[in-house]
Amino acid sequence: MTAAAQENNQPAFNIEKIYVKDLSLEIPHAPNIFLERESPQIDVQLNTQTAVIEGDVYEVMITNTVTAKVGEKVMFLIEAKQAGIFRLSNLPSEDVEPVLAVMCPNILFPYLRELISNTAVRAGFAPVMLNPVNFDMLYQQHKQEQAQAAVTTTH
Repeated sequence: MTAAAQENNQPAFNIEKIYVKDLSLEIPHAPNIFLERESPQIDVQLNTQTAVIEGDVYEVMITNTVTAKVGEKVMFLIEAKQAGIFRLSNLPSEDVEPVLAVMCPNILFPYLRELISNTAVRAGFAPVMLNPVNFDMLYQQHKQEQAQAAVTTTH
């Protein structure tokens, strides 16, 4: 952040670092699984986490697990955690949560998509193309679920 932005209290958003926090690949039935001709069923699980590092500096992480199966046999399993460190200076408090839940995952997702695809290819499989994710919709759903839970617990 520039000193001028800090001095005049202008809202500022900075990407400090984007990195792979964790990457795991399992091919439990290698080498025989490479002889399979059937297309695998792909299951994709995705979630996001946010943590305060200090003050206005946050870590946002997307965890993605891709499991490819042929019948009951696991062809491969990739788990990746793509993370970023973001600085949110002088943002109104009501804007911090949506920035961390929507904007930051939108920045990280292309990196995660490339990481998953490259890992599958390097493991000897076809690339896995993750479908786009609407983080804004997921955030809105989460807020609705929180509101419904609050109503349920007060009655």
